[in-house]
This record gives sequence, C-alpha cells and structure tokens, in this order.
Amino acid sequence: MVRFSMELLRFSAFWCGAILFSSVQLEEAGAIIMKPKVLCKFCDVRETSCTGKGSCKAACDITSICLNDEDVCVSIWRNTDDNLTIDTVCHNPSQKLHGLVLEDYNNSKCEMKEIKGMGSLFFICSCSEDECNEHVFFNSYMDSQVVAVILVSLVPLLVMAVVVISSFYCYRVYRQRQASSKRKRGRRGFSDAHAIMIDDEGSDSNSTHANNLNHNTELLPIELDVQVGKGRFAEVYKAKLKQGSSGSEEQGFETVAIKIFQYEEYASWKNEKEIFSDADLRHDNVLHFLTAEDRKALRQCWLITAYQPRGNLQEFLIHHIVSWHDLWQLGGSLARGVAHLHSDHTTCGRYKVPIAHRDIKSSNILVKSDLTCCLCDFGLALRLDNALSVDELANSGQVGTARYMAPEVLESRINLESIESFKQADVYSMALVLWEIISRCNAIGEVKEYKPPFGNLREHPCVESMKDSILRDRGRPEIPDSWINHTGIQMVCASIDECWDHDPEARLTAQCVAERFGDMEYLDKLSDRSDSEEKIPEEILMVDEK
Repeated sequence: MVRFSMELLRFSAFWCGAILFSSVQLEEAGAIIMKPKVLCKFCDVRETSCTGKGSCKAACDITSICLNDEDVCVSIWRNTDDNLTIDTVCHNPSQKLHGLVLEDYNNSKCEMKEIKGMGSLFFICSCSEDECNEHVFFNSYMDSQVVAVILVSLVPLLVMAVVVISSFYCYRVYRQRQASSKRKRGRRGFSDAHAIMIDDEGSDSNSTHANNLNHNTELLPIELDVQVGKGRFAEVYKAKLKQGSSGSEEQGFETVAIKIFQYEEYASWKNEKEIFSDADLRHDNVLHFLTAEDRKALRQCWLITAYQPRGNLQEFLIHHIVSWHDLWQLGGSLARGVAHLHSDHTTCGRYKVPIAHRDIKSSNILVKSDLTCCLCDFGLALRLDNALSVDELANSGQVGTARYMAPEVLESRINLESIESFKQADVYSMALVLWEIISRCNAIGEVKEYKPPFGNLREHPCVESMKDSILRDRGRPEIPDSWINHTGIQMVCASIDECWDHDPEARLTAQCVAERFGDMEYLDKLSDRSDSEEKIPEEILMVDEK
C-alpha cells in the first residue's frame, strides 16, 4: 500500500511539471503572436494645406496596421504646378518606393527631405513610431539649406579676410624685421642714438619714431647746450644728440630739446610721458616727441623732443609784429592742434582717447619754422577716458594758470558729469591766446607793445584776483573798434567772443574754430603776404640762434 502511494505521488508530480512547462511555453508563444505591428496613417494622394515650410499635419483620418513587421510609416508631399498634395503609406524600407531607398526610417519624427529629378517639387520622409507620419517637418531640412547657402556665401568673404589679415601680418613682420635690421646696422656704423632716427618732415629736426619710449637700455649720448625755458615743474634746454663719429663735429650732432624734471616733480614727468606715449597724439600741431629717460644718477627725469628754434608764442609775439597771413597761420594751426587733442578719432578715422590740455597759454605753444603753432607742456593734461569716474575727475583738482583759467575752473564748478566740460575750459584759454596774436597784428592799425590778457593785473595774478575780474566784473580783454575794420580779423574776433562765453555750453568747439579758419583762406590769398616785422635787433637774434 505504501509503495502504491509513492508511485501515485511521482505520477502526480510529473504531470504537474508537464502542465506548468506547457503553460509557460504557451504564454511565450502568445506573446510572440500578439506583438502589435506599427500603426501608420494610410491615405491616398489628396490635397493638403502644407506649404512645404515649417511643420504641418497630413490631415489623414485613416490609421492602418502595417502588414509586415518591418514596415515603417511614410509621408510624401508634392508641389506640381502649385497643386499641393500629400499621401501617407506603410512601406518596407528594404524595398524601393517610387524608385527611392528609405534612409531615415529609424527616426521618431517624420523629417521631410527634398528629392530632385521627380518631375515636381518632391519631399519624402519616413519614421518608425506609431502614426509618426501624421505630423511632418520641413524645418530641419530647410534650415540646413539656409545654412548651406550662408556658408557658400560667406566662404569667399572668409577667404578674403584670411588673405587680408595674413597679408597685413606678413607686412608688419616685414616692417619689424626691417626696423630691427636698421637698428643693427646703426649700432655697427653709428651710435645707439642714430639707430632710432628717421626723417620727419613735420619737424625742424630729424626725429625718432613718435612716442617710442623703448629706444635702448643705454642712455642716449646727449650734451646739454643752453637753457631756453623754465616752468613750474621743469627746465628746458637746447641740446646736442650725438649721431655718430664724423670728421666734422657739427655733422655728428643733431639739435634736440630736453625738458628736465627733478625727482621731486616725478609725477608731472610721468603724466607728460604717458600722454606723449599715445601714438595717436602725433600731429603736425603737437610737439614732436622723441623719447623719455630716467637719469637715476642725476636724480632727474628727461623728456626729449624736437627743437623749435623760434621759441614759444609769447616770446615770439613780444619780439615780432605779425601780418594777417601770419595770424591766419598761427591761429588756424593752434585751433587744429587743440581740435586734434579733443577729438575722439584720428585723421584716418581710428578711435583715440580725447585729451584736455588744461594749461593752454601762449608760453605753452611753440612756433615752428613755417609760422605754425605746436602745443607742448602736457604735464597737467588729462586723458578723457569714458571709464573715468566722477570721483577720479574731481581728484584732478583746480589746475592751470590763473590768468588763462575759465570762469567755471576759477569757481571750481566744472561739470564733472561730462568730459566735454574740460574741452570747453581749453577753448576759453585758446580764445585768450588768439586775442594775444591779434593784438600784435599790423592789420588792426596801430600795434601796441605786447601785453598778456588782462594786462592791467600783476605779472602772475592769483586765483582770487582773477575771480574778481572774471566772475564778479565779467571782464574780458578789450576788442577795440579798430580791430574789426579788417574782415578777417572781424571774423576771428567773432569766434573769440563765442569761445570765451561765460556759459561753457555756449562756447564753440575747437574743431569749429579750425573750420572757420579754413573758411578764411580766400581772405589770406587776397592779403599782402609780407614777412613779420622784426622788432628786436639782428645781433640779439643771432645770439638767440646759437
């Protein structure tokens, strides 16, 4: 009995296992058999509102189960003689459709691709998600076309840009090597000083590259001659710059001007050096700068510039009476120099930082050999960078020479919110210098001894004295009626009157004054171009020229 029971248990276990195995197999087979095929929109060719741009819907209301497991969804859009149609189908990608092999059927979106040579504008797309051919996209392809067109258009420009930049780079390298070669030849045949010298038609002497501070580590071989000027911060000397050994001593030297600062005035030297170091400062009516040196052994700082033998404008007017032509040249060149400082671009259109001189006066203006002016003494000059804050401008202080200070500077009420305020103060000072030139012009009739503006005040009036005259009395230098008998001088006086207006905003710009002088050229051509009358004895001039 026990044996029979054991056999019955084995039989039951066998059939239970068999039944369980069979059920598992049936489930797996059912899963395979019940796997759904892809669903696609399936409509014959019909009109559509899709324009071939952006994205749109096929508007097919029939959804079909594809017959084959490998089938994918396809949409075809055509434009035949402005007749827009679309059709949606299931298709096996291993077979050609309209003679085409489907390539992008693994996408989840139906992204249209244009096919050429189909007899009409023909777009096709394929995808493998359910009903994915209902929503079609033209964007990605059109964008790629636009990108391709843009790239094709830009390639020539990019090639030209590369060629131009490469040419410019090669030119710069060539010039640098050429300059280096000249310096090396100069060291072999001449002194280091001569190695950095080039011709400069705008100066009375040969000169270095403008604003070149890095001439050499060695100091230039300079021999001081005579003192020709002295200011608050420095002394100016005529000097000889040795160019190289020569049979004649005169041929071996070049005349330059040396402005010497003691170490106590280092800040003034540093400011003027930094102003001069701006290559964009170079102009015919700005003193030509050669280089700067820190002479530690002498506890001195030097600025080396071109030498102008006629000296400063004040001394020139003291000893000379000028003609209308001289006045036109002196005044016009002064205005052009100030306009260049104030301008925010160079003559070739490149951006530059404007500069306010802040100490324009006749003794800070040099007279060149052609009777044009050039500005000098930039110890108090200020770079009018837009990045300067109001506090930084305020810290610049009340600077300048009291006799030439504008009313708002005397009153310490200059508008620090606008950099134009500093230019307007310069224009006021320039007007006083123009008045000085007219006062020594023979075109006004009787010419009196030279007197500076506000000549009734003491030689060096203080700020308080000038406040009384300028702010309280609203005084200005006198313009006699006899001055306006000459048409040109009448026009200059009208400009002066606008330049020294008490209201800074009402003043002309230096550029406007320069343009007015340019408009007077026809008057200059009609005038007698007589040379300036010499007032000082010839022997004094000879001593001064030595």
